[in-house]
Amino acid sequence: MRIVLLLLWLGMSSVSMAADKLHFRDLYGRGGEFSEMAKQKQGQTIRVRGYMAPPIKAQAAFFVLTKMPMSYCPFCESEADWPADIMLVKTDDIIDVVPYNQPIYVTGQLEIGTQVDEETGFLSRVRLVHAEFETAK
Repeated sequence: MRIVLLLLWLGMSSVSMAADKLHFRDLYGRGGEFSEMAKQKQGQTIRVRGYMAPPIKAQAAFFVLTKMPMSYCPFCESEADWPADIMLVKTDDIIDVVPYNQPIYVTGQLEIGTQVDEETGFLSRVRLVHAEFETAK
């Protein structure tokens, strides 16, 4: 039984273990430009710790990840006002919302560069796509 549980745990955590850790502070260099590290990690699977901002709409397959807990929508700003400590997270399924002050780990493929989402019209500079998340212990 212990072996079965160990194998299940290893299988479930393989995505997070294979991903490189990235911190919000690693995304930008001077003047709001993307850092060399962010450019090198583009397209790769990374893992980021943060907080889920309150959802912009119900039954969504995306959310905003913030460095610190936020009780409002930081994602609804122009690029000029874009904070350096948030990113858009796109999942393959509808998300289960967690409280805005509950830390989470998100694993997904890093995309950088300004983009306006066709479906919602929202602007993003940093995205994690095909992402999964889990609450931090």
